[in-house]
Amino acid sequence: MADYINIYGQDILAVASDPANPTVGQIWYNTTSNTLKGGGVTTAGAWATANNMNTARSDLAGAGTQTAGLGFGGQPGTGSTSVTEEYDGTNWATSPGSLSTARRQLAGCGTQTSALAFGGFIPAYTGATEEYNGSTWTSVNSMNTARSRLSGVGIQTAGLGFGGNDGSPSAITAATEEYNGTSWATSPGSLNTARQNLKGAGTQIAALGFGGYITANTGATEEYDGISWTSSNNLNTARDELAGCGTQTAALAFGGYSTAPTGATEEYNGATWATSPGSLSTARSGLAGAGTQPAALAFGGFDTAATAATEEWNGAGSPLTVTITAS
Repeated sequence: MADYINIYGQDILAVASDPANPTVGQIWYNTTSNTLKGGGVTTAGAWATANNMNTARSDLAGAGTQTAGLGFGGQPGTGSTSVTEEYDGTNWATSPGSLSTARRQLAGCGTQTSALAFGGFIPAYTGATEEYNGSTWTSVNSMNTARSRLSGVGIQTAGLGFGGNDGSPSAITAATEEYNGTSWATSPGSLNTARQNLKGAGTQIAALGFGGYITANTGATEEYDGISWTSSNNLNTARDELAGCGTQTAALAFGGYSTAPTGATEEYNGATWATSPGSLSTARSGLAGAGTQPAALAFGGFDTAATAATEEWNGAGSPLTVTITAS
């Protein structure tokens, strides 16, 4: 004899609140809202507005993930700040630990509890480097080339800094340096296109550098293998002062300055960039980013003034809860 469940299928679960992590195809009835719902995935990435930072600023640095982000340094209006903030996926909290060297136009990498801050402008070009342990910053050995407007990727014990402005007569540099947890070493491999205000993604031995400013905005993209840089396909929107996150084969570029502050978002698949239909709600330059290609965090920057705006990116394929209605 056939079982009832084999004839009529499985009962739909009745719950008072939606499941925290529904699987694709899962169906349930929400008794609080009296709605039938199901689990799916997003077909296109989109930005969602989140709670603001406590300190509005541009030219800051970021590290961490979408649910455990870190923002530090920057320019709140005039001058530089040392303020550090932590994001828990909902709200920003000001850390009791501020940077030892207040600065803007710096770079950062790592996680919320193990971050690295380096370079920047004080107002003088600096190679100052600091390590964050989740509560305090500690000064360590400086970069070999003091510079601002650079980019950084990696982790606290294996960081990578590249590009920027070193204040020399030629100003814009292609120099690349690697940090081993103690000191910086200049890499024999320099960027093919020297530039400032670029951004990056990836690790010390598999990095991606993109965008920036030479004598005009550029979309130049390069991949680093731990020894040398190789040019790849350009961004679709040439821009500087942008943000980025992810890996060398799955990166996200967003915001920046083209002919004006932009919210344009692009995804890199290891070979080419594709423009997403989803743009930042607040177009801005000088912002910071954290996270991954499918789950990114954008915060701070400059639109018409320094902003504290924060947005979360949910890429294509991210979990999505939908309400099912009769057609």
